[in-house]
Amino acid sequence: MPGTNRVVFVVDDEDVIAQTLAIILNQAGFQAIAFDHPEKAIAARAGLTPALLISDVMMPGMTGVELAIHFRKAQPECKVLLFSGQASTADLLEKARAEGYDFDLLSKPIHPANLLAKLGV
Repeated sequence: MPGTNRVVFVVDDEDVIAQTLAIILNQAGFQAIAFDHPEKAIAARAGLTPALLISDVMMPGMTGVELAIHFRKAQPECKVLLFSGQASTADLLEKARAEGYDFDLLSKPIHPANLLAKLGV
């Protein structure tokens, strides 16, 4: 990740996944913060400016794609990495692409080495 801002928001409705990914990223030198609801990440963005959003796609209330679009509209320079264990996410990603948003997608379960490699660590 270019620059000095290494703040990462990790969002997953399964708190243990969000917390685990945040621990892995923190150990790699990032300032990762875990959230178990997309709305909490949106609220936290008012006080912090993340360089990266990592989010599960399928969550109750708001999908990770919707969250990613929200972040991109508010902060266009924020990078986005989505992950999902469900095949149905392809439709959500295709709809986002049609609206001009293209996001990287990793499959669940995410191996820590694959995540760090994707981030260039």
